[in-house]
Amino acid sequence: MNKNKKWKLYLRGHWQLYAMISVPLIVLAVFSYAPMYGIILAFKNYQVSQGIWNSPWADNYGMNNFIRFFNNYNFKECLRNTLVLSIYSMVVTMPCSILLALSLNYARNIRFKKLVQMVTYCPYFISTIVFVGIINMIFDNRMGVLGSVLYNQFGINVLGSPEIFPSLYVWTGVWQGVGFGAIIYIAALAGVDPQQHEAAIIDGATLLQRIRYVDIPAIMPTAVIMMILNMGSVLNVGYEKVLAMQNQNNMAVAEVINTYAYKVSLVSTFPDYSYSTAIGLFQSLIGLVLILITNKIADRISGNGFI
Repeated sequence: MNKNKKWKLYLRGHWQLYAMISVPLIVLAVFSYAPMYGIILAFKNYQVSQGIWNSPWADNYGMNNFIRFFNNYNFKECLRNTLVLSIYSMVVTMPCSILLALSLNYARNIRFKKLVQMVTYCPYFISTIVFVGIINMIFDNRMGVLGSVLYNQFGINVLGSPEIFPSLYVWTGVWQGVGFGAIIYIAALAGVDPQQHEAAIIDGATLLQRIRYVDIPAIMPTAVIMMILNMGSVLNVGYEKVLAMQNQNNMAVAEVINTYAYKVSLVSTFPDYSYSTAIGLFQSLIGLVLILITNKIADRISGNGFI
């Protein structure tokens, strides 16, 4: 029996599996790969009336939009602000999620554990705009619960202070996402063999020693994978929350690459779609390079890379 007949027989016997997997593949193709056709805009001077293919190519062998962005006076400021917010978030959020997961893993009171899980998970499901509205209600210098006290007693305008904005953005993000981020680490801890803890207790290990020598090694592969994935979005700070928190006082530290691209493409009086597409492609390429580099380093150091 040749290979074609074997393949047909196999397909007939397992067509249900292929039918199930075809749905996510179609969704992936339509919403993830088909839009990549628009990347060509980054190399053209797009004119709406002429369409994508008939629009002229950009100067400098199609690289003019990238050159414009690199030479723009906003480039260094946007890049610095993006890196500060992104790296700050990575450094703070992942340890907080791991700490919460470890704490819940050793909680003995089941009701208390479920209560903490519910309280920490709930903020994640609040929409970004509503969440920023809550932040404004808390830290407003006139009507805010904490903001009015800080402003009247110490003269600190939390929402309008450029120095406070990065910490306000990151730590409110921790408040919103730490519970949801801990789920994957709780799942990893659930896979730890109880016999390892029993052996550690028999050997006289304290709670901190069990965490250090049993739990942390167990979740380390998961943490490395999450770090690699997060490195791909270093230049893609979610613009919704940043845009909603921006004001004239903190603009110097709140203007990131995503909000800048949004403004030049959709808010500007003369939208420049080619320019904003070039900015987005630059972010994606840098993210891909960082993922590959981080994966290689993690694989050499710990052997926990993707490949």
